[in-house]
Amino acid sequence: EPGFPAAKSSSMPQKKFRVLVGVTGSVAALKLPLLVAELLKIPGLEVKVVTTERAKHFYNAQEIPVTLYSDEDEWQMWKGRSDPVLHIELRRWADLMLVAPLDANTLAKLANGICDNLLTCVIRAWDLSKPLLFCPAMNTAMWEHPITAQQVEQLKGFGYTEIPCVVKKLVCGDEGRGAMAEVWTIVESVKRILEERDMPTQS
Repeated sequence: EPGFPAAKSSSMPQKKFRVLVGVTGSVAALKLPLLVAELLKIPGLEVKVVTTERAKHFYNAQEIPVTLYSDEDEWQMWKGRSDPVLHIELRRWADLMLVAPLDANTLAKLANGICDNLLTCVIRAWDLSKPLLFCPAMNTAMWEHPITAQQVEQLKGFGYTEIPCVVKKLVCGDEGRGAMAEVWTIVESVKRILEERDMPTQS
C-alpha cells in the first residue's frame, strides 16, 4: 500500500534521501537483493523499487526488504479521477532514480519516449532537475549493435548518467562487454551524488 503523505514531502528539508530503483528484465536483475541491501547501508537512505513484469523472473520478491511496485499496483491504486496516479506519486517521492539493470528493450523504449508500463511512465514523467542513473546490461551481441550506442547517447542527452557496463563472462556463456556494472560501483556512484548534493552522511 503506497501511503504517500499528501503535502508533507516538500516541507521537510531534513527528510531521508529517497532513491527509487528501477529493475528490468535482464539476467542482472538477479543482483537486485544485493543492490538494495548495499544501498540501505548508506545512512539516511530510503529505497523503493519499481519492477517490470519480466524482471520478476530473476529475483525472489521475498528477498526485497523494501516496498516493491509493479504494473498491477498502478491500476489497483487508480479507480477514479481523484485517486493518485502511482507513476506521478513515485516521481514526486524520489530524489534520485537508479535503473539497474537497464535491458536492451527498456533502453530502446526510453530513448524513444515509449511509456507502456509503470517504470517507463515514471521515467517519462521524471523531473530532469533530479539525477537519474542507468546501468545498461545485455548480451555482448546486443551491446555491439550500432543502435545501442545511439540510444545510450540519447539518454545521456536527456541528462541521465550512464554507469557503464563491463566486460565479463556472461550468464549465456559469451564473454565480452555488456554485463551490468558491479554492485559496489553502482553504490559508489549513488554515494558520489549524495556528496555532490551535500546530503548528510549521518542519519
